[in-house]
Amino acid sequence: MATAIDWHAEAAKLSFRSQAFINGKYVPAASGKTYDNVSPVDGKVLAKVASCDREDVDRAVKAARAAFNAGKWAEAAPKQRKRTLQKFADLIAKHADELALLETLDMGKPIMFAKGVDVMSVVDHVRWFAEAIDKVYDEIAPTGKDALGMITREPLGVVGAVVPWNFPLLMAAWKFAPALAAGNSVILKPAEQSPLSAIRVAELAMEAGIPEGVFNVVPGFGETAGQALGRHMDVDAIAFTGSTEVGKFFLKYSGESNMKIVSLECGGKTPNIVFADAANMDAAAMGAASGIFFNSGQVCVASSRLLVEEKIHDDFVEKVKAISAAFHPGDPLDVNTRMGSMVDKSQMDRALSYVEKGQKEGAKLIAGGRQVRQNSGGFYVEPTIFDKVANDMTIAQEEIFGPVLSTITFRDTEEAIRIANDTIYGLQACLWTNDLTKAHRVARALRAGTVNINNTDGGGVEVPFGGYKQSGFGRDKSLHALDKYTQLKTTYIKLA
Repeated sequence: MATAIDWHAEAAKLSFRSQAFINGKYVPAASGKTYDNVSPVDGKVLAKVASCDREDVDRAVKAARAAFNAGKWAEAAPKQRKRTLQKFADLIAKHADELALLETLDMGKPIMFAKGVDVMSVVDHVRWFAEAIDKVYDEIAPTGKDALGMITREPLGVVGAVVPWNFPLLMAAWKFAPALAAGNSVILKPAEQSPLSAIRVAELAMEAGIPEGVFNVVPGFGETAGQALGRHMDVDAIAFTGSTEVGKFFLKYSGESNMKIVSLECGGKTPNIVFADAANMDAAAMGAASGIFFNSGQVCVASSRLLVEEKIHDDFVEKVKAISAAFHPGDPLDVNTRMGSMVDKSQMDRALSYVEKGQKEGAKLIAGGRQVRQNSGGFYVEPTIFDKVANDMTIAQEEIFGPVLSTITFRDTEEAIRIANDTIYGLQACLWTNDLTKAHRVARALRAGTVNINNTDGGGVEVPFGGYKQSGFGRDKSLHALDKYTQLKTTYIKLA
């Protein structure tokens, strides 16, 4: 029988890589500057991390470009890149406990999810794109007999990946797995709040056989390292996941520099619609609770707007409220904890400020709304539920990125669709019904990149993910992700 892991003991043994990884080596920031990387679990400093700036990004870009031009990776046969990426995935799996601990200590998510969801999904993504890349075919255009039109995919070159703190390594893998598989060189800029797993995984990439300069990591702040990547004249593409506000900056940076390709996966305000004819109200209530309280609500597709049909409203909301108690914040290193901390004090304060706004605007607070576990030194917020919310209230329109649920009542299908679509965002939507015709009709009417029916979080690496409206454009996951990291070239040969 396997012995249960003492995660506190394992955490005490950890040492942290905290420098930039450029051209196959760990190096300090050119300026020598560092910043304190604080754990939201207990408020203590984990490490002093290299604070990269323009000079460091320039070094990384030069290394990435030189590696790309040398062709050792970019021009390698797809089968060769596949073997290397498979080894990379195996090494990530081998170090799963270490990487999961880094995720938990760095951003406060429960260890059971850090390992079982995040790190294992990283392994899946790297393996999937490794397997896919030698099965993607080029095309021959339908010309006449006197010509041959070849359409081939080529790697872009140097790709900057700028990722958020809520799923530090998984969001990075959504970018670097397809980008590397396609033959690009990658510069990864992790969020300043959660850089440790990205810095560590760079070493594993080298161990797997990815050549020097092909995979680089530049920790630092958005306004320094992030902006430098966005404005660099020799970066061919930026793949960004984060807020809509910051996503717009990268569009501006592209226009002011070299018109680099930009793909954005930005904010969301997911409507979760529960119709009175849903077959399993207990499952719907659990989906409503987990859809907002998982990862402390720090999820771009968090089901933050619960739309409930009027005739079942009271009973259903009581079910959700009862289930929410199981998500009371606990020690993230305890395997029984289902909800951990917010990523830092500013994010905790942001969530609590929205609780205050909701009350001021007339919504009814029926659960939570407070900071808890203050004695831990960390940043924890109770699962919070508002009822009697109007869709024009601030808490129903703005992305809170915290464990705050807004409950809205609707009378019929048309009103549900209207409320669901009444937002600047369009990343995901969910609905619960036992009526197949209604399910398809509503799904078609919802303006969202993903519509989940009778669940709140469907689909793995095999389906595309991305948004409508101000949730961004471009798709992560699936073969469609390769569109972001390749150019199409037409070679037209006259035969007669």
